[in-house]
Amino acid sequence: MPAPRTTWEDLTEAVREAGGYSTRARAEHLTRTVLTALGSHLTGDECVALAQSLPPEAGHLIAAQIPLPHPLPAREFVDSVSTRLPDSTPATARWDVSSVLTTLSTTIGADLTDRVLTQLPRGYALLFGRAELTAMA
Repeated sequence: MPAPRTTWEDLTEAVREAGGYSTRARAEHLTRTVLTALGSHLTGDECVALAQSLPPEAGHLIAAQIPLPHPLPAREFVDSVSTRLPDSTPATARWDVSSVLTTLSTTIGADLTDRVLTQLPRGYALLFGRAELTAMA
């Protein structure tokens, strides 16, 4: 069953609250930047399911990206987002990415978050506000 429909305003307000940002405009900019970067790391069913579970504005940001041949490791992902944000440092970029991805995880639910994380290298779970998943022997 799909998650209840969230609006773009609800999503960005949740990011604003999670990150402690003073304006919704800042939260919207960060949300657009992080979701655009994430979209280039996902393919197939998970990409489609994620795009469909988000408000149309956010889903389009995910779906419109051309996937990279290999997803960046989590640290490099944060660094790549940092280059797109004015006055960003590695620490503030990690906070910004985590604020958006933790909110995303809450919005899409645990099952879809798990599916998304299976497409990403180790290290991303923490950015989504979760303990790192480990492979079972």
